[in-house]
Amino acid sequence: MRAEIRKIQEMMEGADYVTDAAIATSVHLAMALKKPLLIEGHAGVGKTEVAKVMSRMLATNLIRLQCYEGLDAAQALYEWNYPKQLLHIKLEESTEHSLEQKEAAIFSEPFLIRRPLLQAISQDGRPPVLLIDEIDRSDVEFEAFLLEVLSDFQVTIPEIGTIRATVPPYVILTSNRSRELSDALRRRCLYLWVDFPGFEKEVRIVLRKVPGVNERLARQISRFMENLRTVRLAKVPGVAETLDWAQALYSLHADHLDEELVAETLGCVLKDADDVKRFKRELGSAGLKRFVPAEG
Repeated sequence: MRAEIRKIQEMMEGADYVTDAAIATSVHLAMALKKPLLIEGHAGVGKTEVAKVMSRMLATNLIRLQCYEGLDAAQALYEWNYPKQLLHIKLEESTEHSLEQKEAAIFSEPFLIRRPLLQAISQDGRPPVLLIDEIDRSDVEFEAFLLEVLSDFQVTIPEIGTIRATVPPYVILTSNRSRELSDALRRRCLYLWVDFPGFEKEVRIVLRKVPGVNERLARQISRFMENLRTVRLAKVPGVAETLDWAQALYSLHADHLDEELVAETLGCVLKDADDVKRFKRELGSAGLKRFVPAEG
């Protein structure tokens, strides 16, 4: 492994993220080439966590834009503080300032509300990490707007002028693939697919993230989750559910899995009624050994 990649991997591990060479390489290249990194994968596999870990290991700000249907440029970029502007206008009613002077005053920096994109572009000093989370939930029109902003890292505010990034942010975009992203956006980014972790990696994650859990239980949980994901489910549980379950079992002072305990805590893992029924059919036909072989 190249020294640079090993260093990034060690930094990410030091920031409490169980990683591998592929993830560390993508993060290194995104930083070195100053290109956005698009991370896709199943829900709950740690895509968002990559941006959080980057901000911790670089000791810089994390600026998060949570995407959703209907998100527009004003909500992502900037807007004017209308209540403050109205108050200022009322206070200035008795002054002799011209209309142009009054307009210039209220459309100035003190009345500007910076939303995540403008915050990231206008930050001085150390480059922040800009997390554009679940970009697939936004509309196609917003995606096109975002592409323009990320291309130049500058924004023109008609009343103020053009604001250019003196230190362009590191950009991480995540997607659960609820819709297909445009080729234009994909070409602009580096790409990383994050899959469900392998068995040994998931064991490491549980032991790292749930201090106090014993290794036998961690291995049983990870084996259970690995086998559960082979069942045809509507909502396949990710690492987030693994950790929720491990924390719940630890709080119940469990040191191993049995059928009764699994049944009582199943709500930590499965969040769909049909999935629960499918799992119970699988469990009924083969028992817990279907999911956790005797060797654990």
